[in-house]
Amino acid sequence: MTQFPIVTSAYAGSWARRWVFVPLYLVLRLLALAVIAPGLAIAVNLAVSLSDQSALTDQDIAMFILSPVGFLAALVLLSLLLVAEVLGFAVMAACLRMGETDLWRAGRAALALVLARLPGLLGFALRFVLRVLLLVLPFAAVAALIAWWTLTEYDINYYLTFHPPAFWVAAILIGIVLLVMAWVLIRRLSSWALSLHLVLFERTAPGAAFGESAKLMEGRRGRLKIQIVLWLVVRVAIATAIGLVAGLVLQMVPLRADANLRLALTISLVVVILWTLAGLVLAATALGALAVLLDGFFEGDVQPVPVSETGNLRSRLIGLAALSGLAVLAGTWLSANMLERVQTQDEVEVIGHRGAAASRPENTMASVLKAIDDGADWVEIDVQETADGEVVVAHDSDFMKLAGVDLKVWDATMADLDGIDIGSWFDPEYADERAPTLRDVLAAARGHAKVIIELKYYGHDVDLENRVAEIVEDLGMQDQVAIMSLKYPAVQKMRALRPDWRTGVLAATAVGDLAGLDSDFIAVSAGMASPGLIRAVHDAGKDFYVWTVNDPLQMSSMASMGVDGLITDEPALARRVLEIRAELGPAERLLLWLASEFGMEIDTGEMRDESP
Repeated sequence: MTQFPIVTSAYAGSWARRWVFVPLYLVLRLLALAVIAPGLAIAVNLAVSLSDQSALTDQDIAMFILSPVGFLAALVLLSLLLVAEVLGFAVMAACLRMGETDLWRAGRAALALVLARLPGLLGFALRFVLRVLLLVLPFAAVAALIAWWTLTEYDINYYLTFHPPAFWVAAILIGIVLLVMAWVLIRRLSSWALSLHLVLFERTAPGAAFGESAKLMEGRRGRLKIQIVLWLVVRVAIATAIGLVAGLVLQMVPLRADANLRLALTISLVVVILWTLAGLVLAATALGALAVLLDGFFEGDVQPVPVSETGNLRSRLIGLAALSGLAVLAGTWLSANMLERVQTQDEVEVIGHRGAAASRPENTMASVLKAIDDGADWVEIDVQETADGEVVVAHDSDFMKLAGVDLKVWDATMADLDGIDIGSWFDPEYADERAPTLRDVLAAARGHAKVIIELKYYGHDVDLENRVAEIVEDLGMQDQVAIMSLKYPAVQKMRALRPDWRTGVLAATAVGDLAGLDSDFIAVSAGMASPGLIRAVHDAGKDFYVWTVNDPLQMSSMASMGVDGLITDEPALARRVLEIRAELGPAERLLLWLASEFGMEIDTGEMRDESP
């Protein structure tokens, strides 16, 4: 393969300039974030301002993005990311053309050239982004139509769990669409390969650069297409190798009760930090290699922009790195002294997700009773309405995932549900399990554990809130239940119906002031949890719950951040982790938290469905 040595040589050439390319790449990334962050803030404020809420959660965000204004805002943010990438590439391309033997002087001269050409480069970048989006959007629309055509007959959890033929049809068709899109993109990008060079080095107008590039690349596009594909293959291969090595090292670290916990976690943290740095170096090197490849097709010349001799790029970058190092050392010293004065709270409630879903089939009486036996403070269940007006415990919109039965909950009667076995999928031992009613679950939990009732709708709401309220009051359990939902208007409706009841907002994603929503608690995915968000929710007088937390390290990490409740499939494990954690000192707790933050986890078995 004659093109492969050219690609590897490009990577080698980029690596030889790593002391310039990597620092410049990191600086440009920081500058991009400085530009994107305000843009994201503007988009969030716009989304919230168009609603009558202080924050938007999952369904609200989806509706906003699908609206014309939201779609435009998302395109603008995506464009900012692509513009930052184009500018970074421009600096590397200019660095290759400076003719300086000293790499640092070349890098400084390249920055000066890019700044001098900035208006033209921005115009080019915006045109480039628009052209790419216009190419991608039709394929994205076709992929969305395929997903709608093949994956909407049953609940999405059924497709994700069992991968039926329709799932593979969708995967294959969407894969074909993506391959065609990739071919079209590579074909067009190979035609535009020299457009940035023309704008940067020959002052070609941004609008004319694409056509001029296509003429210059005539007869050479095939060779460049092969090089681009090989460039991508090499990048993916290196990234995979780095990930495999880091993963193997992490698996070798002993994380047991009889091991040196401090040493094990310290080694793990070092590995993860090095893994992250290696990823950044690879990203910079790969972008530089692409610049080297395209530079080989450009036959023009460049007149360097005069650069003042005062100041030095290397000294400035070294100074910035030194200041960062001092800040890290100061922070480490302060944290070491403060650790001894840390007072942590261990009053974290254990909430059984759909009962004890790791030990028993979810949302069954067996699962509910197991969670109670395991010492759960709360049992969390999902409820929907049946065709004959009963409130039953069920998460999905149908019974395909649990029983292979194509029947929507809102179309089913209690007589239908009596014939649907929702336990055998877990173990034949539970073949007698049927979808329980809310009344059955509440009666079993009364006096033993409180119950969080999540209201599910799927677009079918007859009178769910009033029916739930009537059942709870019939059993006299008003003080032993809480109501939550992904649908914020439903939470508001419940608060209006029963102002004294405990209610909560459930969110997998959110923008805006989540703490400002009208509720007694906020329940979010563990990935959303942060000390700042938890503090804001607590300052608003609300409790903070996280789901679905099944990893022991993550359980300890969430407790260290100050959450009030862990929604987990393994309530017994959560109870044990909290008991052990209470015996640890601040330093051990901090190490456990850092280990979780850097991606370490203990395999406790894969759950079929960890959604709320």
